[in-house]
Formats: sequence, structure tokens, C-alpha cells
Amino acid sequence: MGDPLPLGPAVGLLLAGGYLGAAAIARRRLRRSWPAWRTAAFLLGALAVAVALSPPVAGFAAHDARGHMLQHLLLAMYAPLGLVLGAPVTLALGASSPGGRRRLVAVLGSAPLRVLAHPVVAAVLDIGGLFVLYLTPLYHAAMTDPVVHHLVNLHLLLAGSLFTWSVAAVEPAPGRPGTTTRLGVLVVAAGAHAWLAKLVYARAAEPPLAGMHPVEQVQAAAQWMYYGGDVAEVALAVLVLAGWYRRQGLRQRRVARVKPA
Repeated sequence: MGDPLPLGPAVGLLLAGGYLGAAAIARRRLRRSWPAWRTAAFLLGALAVAVALSPPVAGFAAHDARGHMLQHLLLAMYAPLGLVLGAPVTLALGASSPGGRRRLVAVLGSAPLRVLAHPVVAAVLDIGGLFVLYLTPLYHAAMTDPVVHHLVNLHLLLAGSLFTWSVAAVEPAPGRPGTTTRLGVLVVAAGAHAWLAKLVYARAAEPPLAGMHPVEQVQAAAQWMYYGGDVAEVALAVLVLAGWYRRQGLRQRRVARVKPA
């Protein structure tokens, strides 16, 4: 028997296969094709997850702060951009049976999920979780215990995807705040992320990071966090503004159609 498929490719194939299967089902149910660009975006997100968990990157992350930061950026910031832009919730609705669709809509409209998916709550789970990771003994546990390490990576992906989904508003959701609120939360979250990168840089010679890696390595990882985070946050802001621009255009066209000649 051959070696099992490594975690990264396995997760990437699971995400890609599930999405492509749902797209095929939705195409049959709705009698129209699913947008190819959304499929491409989701597959890029799945690829980012696969790369983050691949043996070369995972091996790099196991002993080097820069490798860990690369995983952090890919899982928490870059993969979610592609996954969310693929509109997986809308696709799931299109691929579901009428009964499944009703159940999914009920879950999406439930009070717990509406609270969880509020941009402020999502930002606390996402960015707040990073403060806990890098400023407490959790980092040491994540670097020394494989179970904790995998749980941290799972949190990075889920919390990053939740935050991206709540802010980008690629898909409709009940009770979601308007563009101004979402942009405001994004600006505050980006500032907190940058501040955390500076804290990590300044505390590179202090526990819990100093005992795990050389100071220069931690400082380099903090720089990756700072500048890599900026790129992802600008891309997310572009998504927010593009959505606002598209909605404004649709609104103006509706108004133009009802105006008397």
C-alpha cells in the first residue's frame, strides 16, 4: 500500500471536488451554468490551502517562524479571499433540494449565526485569535503539539473565512451591516493586525517567541505579517468597494427603467 495523500493536497482536493460537484448539481437543477470566474476563484483559494498545508511549507513552519507566518497568511488571509469570492453559500443553495434549501436558509437566518457572522464578532474571532496565539503560551503549544498545531490552523482558516465573508458581502445575508460599517470594521481590524505585527517584532527577544526561534527570524516573520497582511486587506477593501459600486449601478438602472419618458 502506498503512502497516504499528504494533508495539504488531500484538503485541497476535498475542497475543490466538493465545489465542482456542487457546481455540476446546481447546473442541472437551475438549468444554467455556474460562473466560471467564481469557480476559478474558489479553486485558487483551495490551492492556497493545499500549499499552506503541503509537506514543504508544513516542514518549513515546524522549525521556522517565517514558515509559520507563511501558513498564517495563506490560511487566514489569502485562501479566504478566493474561497469567499467563489460564493459557496449561494452555490450550496443552488445545488440543494427544496427541503435542503429551506433548512440552509433557516440556519443562515438563525440568531446565533447572525451574531457570529457580524463583522465585529468575526473580527474579534479572527484578529483577536491572533493576539492570543502570538502573545500567550498557545504559540509554544502549537509548535510542539501536532494536535494543537492542526487546531490552530483550522481556526485560522475558519475565522479568516468568516471575517472575509462577513466584510466582503459577496453573498446576501440577513442582518448584514451596510458598506460604511463593514469598511470601518475592516480598517480597525487591519490596524489591529498591523499593531500585532509591530508587537511581535518588538517582543522578538521575549517569551513566548524568543525561546522558540532566533530573534532575527521572529522579526522577519513579523515583517511578513505586516506587509503581507496589508496586501490581503487592500484586496478585501477592493472587494467591498466593488460590491458597493455594482449595487449602486443596479439601483441606478432600476430607477432609470421606472422613470417616465
